[in-house]
Amino acid sequence: MRKRTFALAGAAAGLAALLIGPGVIAQQQASVNSGEVNVYSYRQPFLIQPMFDAFTRDTGVKVNVVFAKKGLVERLKQEGRNSPADLIFTVDIGRLNDAYDSGVTAPVETAQLTANIPAAFRQADGHWYGLTQRARIIYASKDRVSKDDAPKSYEELADPKWAGRICTRAGNHVYQVALTAAMIAHHGEEKAEAWLRGLKSNLARKPQGNDRAQVKAISEGECDISLGNNYYFGLMLQNKEQFAWAQAVYPVFPTIDDTGTHVNISGMALTKASPNRDNAVMLMEFLTGDLAQQMYSEQNFEYPVVAGVPQAGLLRSMGELKADTMALDRVAALRADAFKLVDKVGYND
Repeated sequence: MRKRTFALAGAAAGLAALLIGPGVIAQQQASVNSGEVNVYSYRQPFLIQPMFDAFTRDTGVKVNVVFAKKGLVERLKQEGRNSPADLIFTVDIGRLNDAYDSGVTAPVETAQLTANIPAAFRQADGHWYGLTQRARIIYASKDRVSKDDAPKSYEELADPKWAGRICTRAGNHVYQVALTAAMIAHHGEEKAEAWLRGLKSNLARKPQGNDRAQVKAISEGECDISLGNNYYFGLMLQNKEQFAWAQAVYPVFPTIDDTGTHVNISGMALTKASPNRDNAVMLMEFLTGDLAQQMYSEQNFEYPVVAGVPQAGLLRSMGELKADTMALDRVAALRADAFKLVDKVGYND
């Protein structure tokens, strides 16, 4: 049986700080093993390990994980056909698309994958599949924004009535870029630019911090509304220090072009060099099954991509998510244009 190395040695530049997830084979030879599957992950291991453990209990197949915040696509390119990785996991449509564009993924289509994952949340030729939906919602101050007055659409964020009342993170962050790309997809570049300029003119402060920092700013009276991913609401409620921040706001599910709420995804792709392809496909199918989808929802407060899977109680209490049906590969293809718009309007200045 041909040997492959699943180790840190020879990694691409920038991967010196790799964190090793449970069960990973580090600094030693690992053979192609009928009882294993190897994952390169941009997702932190603790967020996905429970699903991997359930898969192992169900199938007996061990999941080895290498985690890094960046550089995994470059590592796959460097390793080429000798890469030990079977799957790559990401937390943004942009990185999934980058992996596809880099030529390190392979198409896979099975009856279960295509039946479970809506067309909007998978690459047309099967090069990547979404695992969870992550809604980009509005957080509004309970004290200063009535539910009748809260923006019902992303387009309304450019209305001058919100001047000096909005907080966001940097415009070139991947979550904000995806939203801007979605605006381009729906409205064209000219209207998307006008929207972005309007949003910028309504900012209460220079873009800064992460999604939770925006909610903190609302709780401290610095702004009245912000943009953030939905799962942070649940995470803040579980955090003793941040509980008060979450209590100061309520969630709003805005629409884009009267279609639905913009969503990003976490997702997965089969690698071109996958040495354990059968096991990798089996894991992909398992993660799109009802059990794993419900675990994602209950533990990480993300929305299932599979229709009919029960959502976590907190998600149900936040309100109904009607997601935008724009194909995410179309949104991903416009990210470069979105980056240019951010620079053009000087959003972060």
